[in-house]
Amino acid sequence: MLRKMHEKDRKRLKRRIHIRKTLSGTAERPRMTITRSNRNLSVQVIDDTVGKTLAGASTLEKELKTIKPTIEGAGQLGELVGKRLLEKNIKTVVFDRNGYLYHGVVKALADGTRKTGIVF
Repeated sequence: MLRKMHEKDRKRLKRRIHIRKTLSGTAERPRMTITRSNRNLSVQVIDDTVGKTLAGASTLEKELKTIKPTIEGAGQLGELVGKRLLEKNIKTVVFDRNGYLYHGVVKALADGTRKTGIVF
């Protein structure tokens, strides 16, 4: 599987596996993971003990189609996820960057979520 991948994707997969060895979400502190592409952003908050998604947001949703996967759009999406988490009384999460480097869009999404009062 790793042989036919591009070098950039192979490095990201290795980082992702290394991160997930130690990082896990619980009911008290679920895992917030991000998935990004050139066209879309997606965030999920997952309780790994039962394998259930507690909250999420994506630019594929009808009302969020106007949000672009830029730094500004990621900040808006982060704020929206933070509001959805506060509605479910979740105040702390574990941030899983999913192998992406922590800068640009990923950092903007994390900062937008922190702006709403979510701690990680």
